[in-house]
Amino acid sequence: MRILVLDTIHGGAVIAHALRDRGHSVDMVDVYRGKAGISPDEAEHRTYDLAIAPVHLDPAYPLLHGIGSPVLSHHQAVKWILGHEVPRPFIEITGARGKTTTAHALAHVMEGPGILHTSTGTIEYPAGVRYSNPGITPASLIGAVTLAKKIGGWVIAEISLGFSGLGQLGILTSTETYPFAAKQKDALKEKMRSGRSLPAIILPPGMHREGSGIPANEIVHTDGLTCRFGWGDLEGEFCTPLLVNEAYRTPLILAAAAACVLGIDPTTLATFSPLEGRLAVSRIGNTVVVDDSNSGTCAATARQAIQLARQESGCRGPLTLVIGKEDGAICEGFPAGDILAVVREENPERVILVGKDYESGIPDIIRQTIRVSCCNSLAEGKASALEDTACGMVVLAVKTWR
Repeated sequence: MRILVLDTIHGGAVIAHALRDRGHSVDMVDVYRGKAGISPDEAEHRTYDLAIAPVHLDPAYPLLHGIGSPVLSHHQAVKWILGHEVPRPFIEITGARGKTTTAHALAHVMEGPGILHTSTGTIEYPAGVRYSNPGITPASLIGAVTLAKKIGGWVIAEISLGFSGLGQLGILTSTETYPFAAKQKDALKEKMRSGRSLPAIILPPGMHREGSGIPANEIVHTDGLTCRFGWGDLEGEFCTPLLVNEAYRTPLILAAAAACVLGIDPTTLATFSPLEGRLAVSRIGNTVVVDDSNSGTCAATARQAIQLARQESGCRGPLTLVIGKEDGAICEGFPAGDILAVVREENPERVILVGKDYESGIPDIIRQTIRVSCCNSLAEGKASALEDTACGMVVLAVKTWR
């Protein structure tokens, strides 16, 4: 077939390479930068049997309508490329936040060899071998599946903006939504739509049954530090202090529910530990450091991190807030207005803004009472905060790939 792949920088080049390996003739158009592949004008004057476009592309993009061929999404194309010969069990995880923690928690209860693929990297279980991180585009599933086939293991994969349909089970981690594709699509609706191609989906607590979706709270219930579960012949409970924290409670509920549906006892979640950049607490001298810098960081999680820092320190000493967004292709941004709201409400003694776009977002009236400075990276912000803090609290709330 003659195939046109749109968008080279979000996995399109990987899809094109896989299609060429399978004998297809493939052209690519770099719809965002105009650097790789052929130009839109060239593509418009060629004939194709199929076009492949990312779900986040503006629906009004001219080539989508001008070439006259059927269009698959990148998600659908990956399912077509990999076919039915994929490892089992295969679990896909999507959602606005909580994907990485949920994926790691589910991997914690899995037995035998497997591949965990998240925004933090690709890890071979149980060996612990780490591979380079290709991101969580649909195309990244190709590499994860290839690795899993080599070791004869399972796959747990985080994927952005929806499900591919390859898995036997999907997990939706959040009901939070946002507009995308030139504000023409709704993220939650797209994720639910794509989930129709899966046999079953675990839905976050509070959602109603829809299609093949199973609300996690129909399987799992929490009470303080205790999590109780029941599904078929599987019944039991486990305890963990992580359940008191919303950032871990929902992922643990989702992972426990998914394990039950897979026929796996989730009681080993009692030994699951916090992840780097996911409300991880450490102490450096007399300073409490709460690290909540990851791809899902937002105003709500920043407030959770500040609350945890005050709890751990007993509210002793000044609070330094390192907040912002590092450069990089993260779908959801961190609006300056949200950052300003956190600063106004939490009133830290010092704010270090990460990202060149935020300096003008803090008005002078706040600068009169709060020390405000700017830097370019999480590492730089953390170093500056610790250098200037002999005791007290440092909260790292920077949106970044991690």
